[in-house]
Amino acid sequence: MGDFFQNGTVTTFHNLTDRPVEELERELLNFSQSKPLGIILPSLFSELEGPALKHIVSELKKVPYLSQIVIGLDKANAEQFAFAKEYFAELGNVKIVWNDGPRMQAMTAKLKEQDLAPLERGKGSNVWNCYGYVLASDQVEAVALHDCDVLTYDRSLLARLIYPVAHPTFNFVFSKGYYPRYADGKLNGRASRLLVTPLLRALKGVVGDDALLDYLDSFRYPLAGEFAMDVHCLKEIRIPYDWGLEIGVMSEVLRNYSNRRICQVDIADVYDHKHQNVSFEDKTAGLSRMSQDIAKSLFRKLAVRGHEFSRSTLRTIRAKYYRTALDQLESYAFDAEMNGLRLDLHSEEKVIELFAKNIMDAGVGFIDNPGEMPFMPNWNRVVSACPTILEEIKLAVELDNA
Repeated sequence: MGDFFQNGTVTTFHNLTDRPVEELERELLNFSQSKPLGIILPSLFSELEGPALKHIVSELKKVPYLSQIVIGLDKANAEQFAFAKEYFAELGNVKIVWNDGPRMQAMTAKLKEQDLAPLERGKGSNVWNCYGYVLASDQVEAVALHDCDVLTYDRSLLARLIYPVAHPTFNFVFSKGYYPRYADGKLNGRASRLLVTPLLRALKGVVGDDALLDYLDSFRYPLAGEFAMDVHCLKEIRIPYDWGLEIGVMSEVLRNYSNRRICQVDIADVYDHKHQNVSFEDKTAGLSRMSQDIAKSLFRKLAVRGHEFSRSTLRTIRAKYYRTALDQLESYAFDAEMNGLRLDLHSEEKVIELFAKNIMDAGVGFIDNPGEMPFMPNWNRVVSACPTILEEIKLAVELDNA
């Protein structure tokens, strides 16, 4: 049972009545007659070998309102791509963007000549390629996106996620999912709990009030990988290729639209997916890499808004973050115990110490290399530079899937 409290600067859709998914789907089917709806699923080939995706496919088969399903497939050779086509064939109207295939690689090479291609491969570049195909195919007017490793997936997640953007009398162009993170008797969601929320509040305490910080702090689960948006957004937003993807997407949407056109939705009572290792020893992997990318993303966004960062400012932010995170950790520990969940204070404090160091390192890296831009250009710019690129991407995907 959710509450009905509206906090922060974006509208919150709660799950007050646990409305049957069939009712939502009947309405969405009606909405889709005038506003076609689609979904993007960014996936690694390895996820086709796991238990979560097979169940997701079986749930999506029951969804009646989707006009388009786009799979972004990474790290797949020709044999694996052929397997993927068989794997997803039961979904019907599905197209796979084979990012490692020769045709899509040729598109990437062409964009590299114009300095328009992603500099790194990852979820961000996968999503960006899928955006290009969705725009090129011109089949839908709103599209949802969620990960392929959700172990607790139910198709009601998709229905609730896309509903605010699909509804003909609502004015929302962007919908962000949220949910509680716990599983197997343990409280999860460390990156949001121990990094993002205390860092946002520390930044507010150091740089002062800023509409972006208030906006980001309004999201109950800012690192959720599930969101839906109007296709016009796909043309305009510049997204990062690194772990700053979610923060980057939310920030870009606010830059282009009023926060009255942005909302968050309670999409699941319980949510569990693949967990990232902390990676204490290797800063280029796991939550350690994620914490640096997210911190850099926030520093960049605030610099664009006129805030200056020096090493002394970074030391203050680090100290403020550390104290804020420890204070919030105590609250999480009490909450977990009351709900019969485990939370290891010692291991979580070690994670906070790592994040505090990484925030400082990320800030120094930002100061020393202010020209670093881990963003991919928006599709408006790409089309301006390469007017035929969308038609070429559409043809590449169609031929790969033939």
